[in-house]
Amino acid sequence: MLLSQIHEPADLKNLSLEQLTPLAEEIRQFLIEKLSVTGGHLASNLGVVELTIALHYCYNSPQDKFIFDVGHQAYVHKILTGRMDQFDTLRKHQGLCGFVKRSESEHDVWEAGHSSTSLSAAMGMALARDLKGESNRVVAIIGDGALTGGMAFEALNHIGHEKKDLMVILNDNEMSIAPNVGAMHNYLTKIRSDRNYLRAKDEVEQLLKKIPAIGGKVAKTVERVKDSLKYLMVSGVLFEELGFKYLGPVDGHDLPGLIDSFKQANNVSGPVLVHVLTTKGKGYTPAEQDSHKWHGITPYKIESGQLLKAVGNPMYTEVFGQTLIELAEQDERIVAVTPAMPGGSGLVKFGERFPGRMIDVGIAEQHAATMCAAMAMEGLKPIYAVYSTFMQRAYDQIVHDICRHNANVMFAIDRAGFVGADGETHQGVYDIAFMRHIPNIVLMMPKDENELRHMMKTALEYNDGPIAYRYPRINVPGVPLDQELTPIPIGTWEQLREGDSLTLVAVGPMVQVAEEAAELLKREGVSAAVVNARFLKPLDGEMLGKLAQGSGTILVLEEASQAGSLGSAILEFYAEQGISGLDIHLMGIPDRFIEHGSIKEQLEEVGLTVDHVVREVQKLRSGQHLTLGKKVNY
Repeated sequence: MLLSQIHEPADLKNLSLEQLTPLAEEIRQFLIEKLSVTGGHLASNLGVVELTIALHYCYNSPQDKFIFDVGHQAYVHKILTGRMDQFDTLRKHQGLCGFVKRSESEHDVWEAGHSSTSLSAAMGMALARDLKGESNRVVAIIGDGALTGGMAFEALNHIGHEKKDLMVILNDNEMSIAPNVGAMHNYLTKIRSDRNYLRAKDEVEQLLKKIPAIGGKVAKTVERVKDSLKYLMVSGVLFEELGFKYLGPVDGHDLPGLIDSFKQANNVSGPVLVHVLTTKGKGYTPAEQDSHKWHGITPYKIESGQLLKAVGNPMYTEVFGQTLIELAEQDERIVAVTPAMPGGSGLVKFGERFPGRMIDVGIAEQHAATMCAAMAMEGLKPIYAVYSTFMQRAYDQIVHDICRHNANVMFAIDRAGFVGADGETHQGVYDIAFMRHIPNIVLMMPKDENELRHMMKTALEYNDGPIAYRYPRINVPGVPLDQELTPIPIGTWEQLREGDSLTLVAVGPMVQVAEEAAELLKREGVSAAVVNARFLKPLDGEMLGKLAQGSGTILVLEEASQAGSLGSAILEFYAEQGISGLDIHLMGIPDRFIEHGSIKEQLEEVGLTVDHVVREVQKLRSGQHLTLGKKVNY
């Protein structure tokens, strides 16, 4: 086997050009076999096998910098840089990360879980190289989906202006996670379909070269003719007008062609863009036929492609999608908006049912937020369906365009809390902290799927400004569903259990943890009240006043950053009201990034489990300090 001979990128250079193709097939088979057990991002990595081999064959990592946009398509890069023997631990707790990770290898020079950052990073590294007087190559690998992100256009503009030596590889597979949309996608499609563009370009250039050098007006006319012909016949003109030398399109599965293109790029002074056409899922029929489904997958049977999913209750995302259809059938003002995540956000069936009322803007979270504000101002009921981690990208627009205008936008914040194997770049644990301080917004989180449905009805009937409901990436508890949906009074909490020893104030999935902990404590003679703090903003002042008059001991449980979230809000409330003498303890996510693993392992790591809650209550009752939580005396 050739693959067993590759322990570092330098080993590739010992192979002949003819040996690279069978190596690519070995890598493909390795990925298909390993991911059938671990799950992960299969289709995107199968599509970049030859591309990644060609890069490491032509350049010298880590001296030459490879910057992968997003980073989940870097499995082949990991294999070629000495991590093949770690793939059994892929995306597992303390195992191999599913994204590029600097602490794993010197060959991982840039980390990204969000798209459209690679070009800016490449420009930064090119500037640093030149200021230090070095001569290494800088290569950014960006997909056609990521290229639709506004940040990528900002970087293209700056790179073209500065004329720094760097290479951009446009990995064009017509997909991000969902099928791409937008004008840039259509432009690239036009280039892809023009098979004769290279011949046309060469013929035009040779024709112009044959015209003798003549001065004055004729020369200027020739230049205008040249420009006109260029626009008519030369693909990639957009990138050339931005200051790039455009090469391609190149077959991304033709190793000799890729290597030849990179050699051409090395002879170009200034920025060069190599347009590479790849097939997402290449080499595995199920992934080629449905690259959306096989973008990120659970373990599967190799022969049939059948996913080995455990049978259980639906995900919160599914409940959201079905309920939204029910509400949209009753209210034609509802419009769903998603930034390139119709499948992940549960909107596929909604789009099939209401094709004109489902808008996928591509990877453009900022645009989506501002567009929603304008639609709301025109009397529609836009629902911005977005992952918590991706909503971070639209923070300014949420503040400036939605909340400042008090626009009646509904936020459906998916993946709120821990997300498991995707890890630290995707954890949805910061949105409470960065949203609750913004004026005008209402922020909710349900304890179960039935309450989510009522919160969606609450949001629909709320007309006084922006309102958000957030829900986790887990299966629902499986409680009975009410047939009639009724609004929940804004800012009201729910006492689920009486008790006089202390109060467990919890939100979202932590409500179930609190209830189970209270039941165990009851057996020890500890009477713990449980409160469902379903409104994170506004708080239930009446309930908080009642709690202050009770035992005076409060333990706040939340699967969110301890800094700035529910616990902080409660402390602020009591400070503002001048209420003192309380014993308040906070249990949330500490001030550090939590890495990949299962959600269960992540909760265990930060101490947000039933057993941890019981132990902390025992300690605080015995006068000991909390080991995982934070104690605040008021």
